Amino acid sequence: MDTASVHPAEPTPEPTPAWIPAFTLTQPPPGFVDDPYPWYAALRRHSPVHRLGPASVLLTRHEDVMAVYRDPAASSDKQREFAPKFGDGTPLFEHHTTSLVFSDPPLHTRVRRLLMGALNQRAIARMESGLVALVDGLLDRLGHRSQPDLIGDFAARIPVEVIGNLLEVPHAERGPLQPWSLAILSALEPAPSAAVLAAGHAAVQDFLAYLRALVAHRREHPLDPEADVLTRLIQGEVGGERLSETELLHNGIFLLNAGHETTTNLIGNGLHALMTHPAELKRLATDPGLLPTAVEELLRFESPLQLNNRLATAPITLPGGEVIEAGSFVTLGVGAANRDPAAFADPDRLDVGRKPNAQLAFGHGPHACAGMNVARLEARIAIGRLLARWPAIELDGEPERDPRVRFRGFRRLPVRLG
Repeated sequence: MDTASVHPAEPTPEPTPAWIPAFTLTQPPPGFVDDPYPWYAALRRHSPVHRLGPASVLLTRHEDVMAVYRDPAASSDKQREFAPKFGDGTPLFEHHTTSLVFSDPPLHTRVRRLLMGALNQRAIARMESGLVALVDGLLDRLGHRSQPDLIGDFAARIPVEVIGNLLEVPHAERGPLQPWSLAILSALEPAPSAAVLAAGHAAVQDFLAYLRALVAHRREHPLDPEADVLTRLIQGEVGGERLSETELLHNGIFLLNAGHETTTNLIGNGLHALMTHPAELKRLATDPGLLPTAVEELLRFESPLQLNNRLATAPITLPGGEVIEAGSFVTLGVGAANRDPAAFADPDRLDVGRKPNAQLAFGHGPHACAGMNVARLEARIAIGRLLARWPAIELDGEPERDPRVRFRGFRRLPVRLG
């Protein structure tokens, strides 16, 4: 076996300061997709408030990213940003400017309140037994594969079923959900191609057509709103405001999209990190009580979502005194913030028992990921059940990384079970 599959790769040397002024996310430098962390380190050191263009900055320090997440002048509304990117009024524009994640109050408040009521701790606890059965079934099949792939055969299959169950999507109709989701989310990359945009627009239209029929059926045959998120969104709160049909459909798409990419990447990235740090893998397999802290560390070490965005509606003063001008687009370097030595001791070291761990993989403040505790549960069960069966699992061949910069993950992760 290739020794690179069982030992951490040597860290890439930090880029020289001369390269920093030309750094951009639309045309990232060679090697950035494989290992962005040396670039993040160089930016934190030499250009922590980095100009990506006119009225556009990238932040890489943990305290700066945290400050923007907390600032009321940091807007999540993306109409101004997405109109030139997607085309005003196009399917992608309508979807991404109507969904929970890219909206401000009052829409954000209404949708989040309805959603959080359906994702309370009781609801999450009810998911656990079904999730264990799902994961165990996937592991049974994985064990019979001649060439098991931890992405296609395992990690990518979990959120499809979990989210499908949350909205009670019939099992026979779940096949298109993941490809639709990937097409829509791929359009959020800093510089999507014309082909990517076309696929995204088509996916939104197909998704809307499917959800119209599903919503019409659910109106006629409602389920328990305490267990079914779609029924809860349709009915709204007792005495409260309901969503419009457009808001309902696009937030249905958002919910069906939300966990696919990030949860798949959390599980895939996490298992890859453990396999390339065999001492930590052995430590976790030996002591499964570390699973909660391990999941937080895996979120920090290889953040599934590397970049987030805000619009400054008023000047924002950062902790170091730098001022982001009103009207500026702000790219939050989540992956960079999670490797900041000012916030994490020895940040490039994987430590499954790390405490404290103020990782920002789920965001922070009013827009923190609504489904973060569902994702944590999925990761704990998926990683814990897998290591209980195969505590000596290892890579078996070269993984295939997804070449995007906003979302960090793998397309294929071939393994040898052991």
